[in-house]
Amino acid sequence: MAASRTALITGASSGFGAAFARRLATEGYDLVLVARDEQRLASLAGELSSRHDVTVTPLPADLSTDDGCAVVEKRLAEGVEMLVNNAGLSLNKSFVKSTVEAETRLLRVNVHAVMRLALAALPSMIERGRGDVINVSSVAGFAAVMPGSTYSASKAWVTNFSESVAHSVRRHGVRVMALCPGYTHTEFHERAGIDMSKTPEWMWLQVDRVVADGLRDLRRGKVVSVPDWKYKVTVFGMRHLPRGLLQTVARDTRGRTGRDEQ
Repeated sequence: MAASRTALITGASSGFGAAFARRLATEGYDLVLVARDEQRLASLAGELSSRHDVTVTPLPADLSTDDGCAVVEKRLAEGVEMLVNNAGLSLNKSFVKSTVEAETRLLRVNVHAVMRLALAALPSMIERGRGDVINVSSVAGFAAVMPGSTYSASKAWVTNFSESVAHSVRRHGVRVMALCPGYTHTEFHERAGIDMSKTPEWMWLQVDRVVADGLRDLRRGKVVSVPDWKYKVTVFGMRHLPRGLLQTVARDTRGRTGRDEQ
C-alpha cells in the first residue's frame, strides 16, 4: 500500500487547512492538498515542497459535489497515513431566510463529504494497522448557541460521528479525533460574510496553536480535542447549564427574522 507518510488535507488553501499543511510538512509528511482554489493550492504546494523537501500534490476539488468527492475518494483509496477533514462552511443568514440550495451545500460539505472521505480512507488504514483521521468540528457543535443557524447542528454531527467511529477502529491501531476549536483568526467568517468585529479579542485563538494542540491531543489518544482552557470551560458550561439559560445567553445575528435582516 502506498503513502506510508502522506497526509491528505481538505480545505487546504487557507485557515486550519493551510496551518495543518505547514505543520505536517515540518514533520516530514508528503501532502495532498484539496480545495477549490487551484491557484492558491499550487502556490502553497510550491512553498512547502521547496522549504521542507517534501512532495506536495495539489488536488483541486469541490466537495459540495459528488464528482469532487469522488476525485478525493479515489486518492484516499490508494492509502494515506493521515486524513484531515477540514473543509467546511457557514451561512450568514437564518434558516427561515435561507434556501434549500444553500442549506444542502452546507450539509454536503460539512457532513456528507466528511462521511464519504472518512469511509474512503479508513479501510486501508485498518488493513495496515495504523492511520489518523482528524475531523475539524467546532465548539459550536456542543449546543444550539447560534440561533437560526444549521452550522452548529452540522458540527454536532461531526463530533458525534468522530467519537463513534473512533471507538470502533481503535482496536485496529487507527485514531479518529474531532478537533473542536472556538473563534480562531482565519478567513472563515470573512468568507461567509459574518461580521465578527464585536467579538472581544480575548476570545480569539491563533490557528497555529490550535493545530499544534490538536495534533498533540491526537497523539495522546484523545477522541475530542477542545484547545485552550477558556473553551474547555465554555464546553463544560454548554454541556451542563440548563437549556433555558443557555438559550437566553446565546446570541447570533443569523437568528434574526426582523426587517433588518437581508
